[in-house]
Amino acid sequence: MSSQLIIKTVLIALFAIMGIIMVFPRQGARPLAIRRLVTLVFIAAAILAVLNPEWLSQLAAFVGVGRGTDLVLYVLVVLFFGQMVATRTHSAAMDRKITDLARAVAISRAPDPATAMTLPPAGPEDRSTP
Repeated sequence: MSSQLIIKTVLIALFAIMGIIMVFPRQGARPLAIRRLVTLVFIAAAILAVLNPEWLSQLAAFVGVGRGTDLVLYVLVVLFFGQMVATRTHSAAMDRKITDLARAVAISRAPDPATAMTLPPAGPEDRSTP
């Protein structure tokens, strides 16, 4: 049972980190750079796993997972949740940008209050459709 402690600790830590990122998202170039580096590391690990599958089995035994394929499954689940976190963060940032843009457009199209008071209100026949 103690051999499984490593994988359990690693998985719980990764899921906790992803949960924190979802609650407190960060924006900017640094998270993007980290994401790219992690992607490169996983690509290198995948190539090594294909070239030397026995290493994957040894790593799985070291961290307390029964087989290398189970370790691959765990890694894929972590990557899936990581992608969900990244997508949610990106979507929230885009929503904020769209909201700011819509506000700016609405403000720019708003009539000037000084001239709006002097002009008579337009009737239904005077309104033009865009």
